[in-house]
Amino acid sequence: MLQQYHTKLKGTLALTDSYLAEKALQKEKGLYKFIWIRNGSITVEIDHQEMVLTKDEVISLTHLQHLEFKSIDGDYLTLLFNSNFYCIYGNDHEVSCSGFLFNGSSHLIRFTLNEKERKELDTITAALENEFTVSDSLQEEMLRILLKRFIIQCTRIARHRMNITREKESGFEIVRQYYNLVDEHYRTKKQVQDYADMLHKSPKTLSNIFSTCKLPSPLRVIHERVEAEAKRLLLYSNKSAKEIADILGFEDQASFSRFFKNMTGQSAVQFRNTQEGKN
Repeated sequence: MLQQYHTKLKGTLALTDSYLAEKALQKEKGLYKFIWIRNGSITVEIDHQEMVLTKDEVISLTHLQHLEFKSIDGDYLTLLFNSNFYCIYGNDHEVSCSGFLFNGSSHLIRFTLNEKERKELDTITAALENEFTVSDSLQEEMLRILLKRFIIQCTRIARHRMNITREKESGFEIVRQYYNLVDEHYRTKKQVQDYADMLHKSPKTLSNIFSTCKLPSPLRVIHERVEAEAKRLLLYSNKSAKEIADILGFEDQASFSRFFKNMTGQSAVQFRNTQEGKN
């Protein structure tokens, strides 16, 4: 099953239970993805990290994360959209998912649905399937509304799993803003103070908020975002360590090499050679 909708402004929304077979869809750049395991299990590799997903697990991926299917021993549903169909940043006030469900780090939001949650998402996807068959002037907006419902529901579930109570909401909003700012500026700003200034908070306040939400420290978030991009460039491009150092805003190759070795325990060359040797 593959159902797609394309707008005149190159917006894409798609729902499929056979994403692995949809080569054209896989080649389309800029797609955000939800993968929901309906039965059994599947094994995937995301940014060269293998993981097994089992029944009723859901993960969300940005277009930055490289996805490869290793084995499929069940059924899964994939919901995909791009920013031209629905911009999660421009409409963050509606769905509150940027910097949370979707960010550029290698840390994925991953949760397992309970029966009530599964029925809620089933209802939304059934409505989506039906709406794909409609052809009138209201179809695009109805599809967009249903996509928003799906995103909001996943955001609620993930926040509940992280125990983000009403009392913690204001702090959690700071966390999301921080992740968004890091995604935008990690190449040029690598100190917590830079982001604290943009958020009008002190570095200590940020550290306390991240600790309350049981998240890595603000400095660790910056480092992990730089590390994730470095690994992607090493794995999925032919750029040299010197070129990558320049792209990521390091003063020279030596400082990049020290950073990468501290984060991974390997040099950039060792990492690239090790991962290529696995393929």
